[in-house]
Amino acid sequence: MFPTPIEKTSRNWQLTYQAMLPAALVLWLLPLLAVALFSIKPDADFTSGNYWGVPSSFNFLENYGKVFFASDMPKYLLNSVLITVPTVIGCVILSSMTGFALGVYKFKANLWVFFMFVAGNFVPFQILMVPVRDLTLDMGLYNTKIGLVLFHVAFQTGFCTLFMRNFIRALPFELIEAARVEGVAEWRIFWFVVLPLMKPALAAMSVLIFTFIWNDFFWAVVLTQGAESQPVTAGITSFNAQYRAAYHLMSAGSIVAALPPVAMFFLMQRHFIAGLTLGAVK
Repeated sequence: MFPTPIEKTSRNWQLTYQAMLPAALVLWLLPLLAVALFSIKPDADFTSGNYWGVPSSFNFLENYGKVFFASDMPKYLLNSVLITVPTVIGCVILSSMTGFALGVYKFKANLWVFFMFVAGNFVPFQILMVPVRDLTLDMGLYNTKIGLVLFHVAFQTGFCTLFMRNFIRALPFELIEAARVEGVAEWRIFWFVVLPLMKPALAAMSVLIFTFIWNDFFWAVVLTQGAESQPVTAGITSFNAQYRAAYHLMSAGSIVAALPPVAMFFLMQRHFIAGLTLGAVK
């Protein structure tokens, strides 16, 4: 039913696996390596068709200097921070409370409410484009950071509730019962008993949601426009001119935009892995 661990296979297959793994890794990293190479090429290499050859000159400082000091990239980065961080905080707060309610309390509509949260994850987000855009226009939230934050919080809370509810149900229920016997209020049980045990799950979920929101391009284009409110993923397209694209600057901007999620993962790596594997073994 499950794949055989590589340690238990034949020696020939182990050698084949070890030989194929670096090739697969290089193939997987090839697009990122290409973007990194394009980011240090001069503009002349693209006009002359030198896409994959050795750069005629290494313009690392010049390209990245233009990205930071001769464009609106710093403002786009700030917009991404102002959109992503409140979204992560809002999703964590709402999903931890809804997960606690659905995971601890037993009532008739518990499963149906949980299904409603989960069902939202199966709706293709593309079909929501027109109604969501019209809704933001009617509410005066179009082309605002707060509108994008509210939408992301609403759309991501379903997944986060699924994540937190299943995690809370795996916790020892005896701890909650013992606190109730001692007469502890329900909100204090949530704050002092359940929430400290949820730290690994909260860290894992925060990393996932941060990556989802920071890398979002579709809703950034649909609900915002211009440097006043667009995040960095949509702002990279500002390097496109009317008749040509500045691929070297777009590549440098893409590398800059990819650094915060990567840094977030490595900073939270220990908590992230602990949150994903907690409860996997007894």
